[in-house]
Amino acid sequence: MPQNKKEIQSFWGFSGYYRKHIKDFASIARPLHNLCDKYTVFEMTVDRVKSFKSLILALTPAPLLLMPDFKLPFKLYIDASGDGLGAALHQFLIMNDKPVEGPICFISRKIKPTEAKYGGSQMECLYLVWTL
Repeated sequence: MPQNKKEIQSFWGFSGYYRKHIKDFASIARPLHNLCDKYTVFEMTVDRVKSFKSLILALTPAPLLLMPDFKLPFKLYIDASGDGLGAALHQFLIMNDKPVEGPICFISRKIKPTEAKYGGSQMECLYLVWTL
């Protein structure tokens, strides 16, 4: 368990490197990211401990990402919460004569304060434009 801001920043840098392999990274990591702010007092709250443990679990058994086949269609899943955007690019591949859907990559990011004020239609457009 991190004991100070320096350890949190080190973990944040390490886990951030693997963000494309972790579904909903921005939402999961938000409590730790907020702790990196220089004006925030270091305190491992219940939310921050949960965030840390969730990232540890997500980093250990990383999902197998498929290599894209550009001759086949892709499927894009987008998701949003009150604090983050997330997307997963999937593709159906033929394995043992059956179509199998699997992830190609994951992306996520925190919603900016100005974006949090968007209405439903504007937010949906933001998700779509951002993922493309």
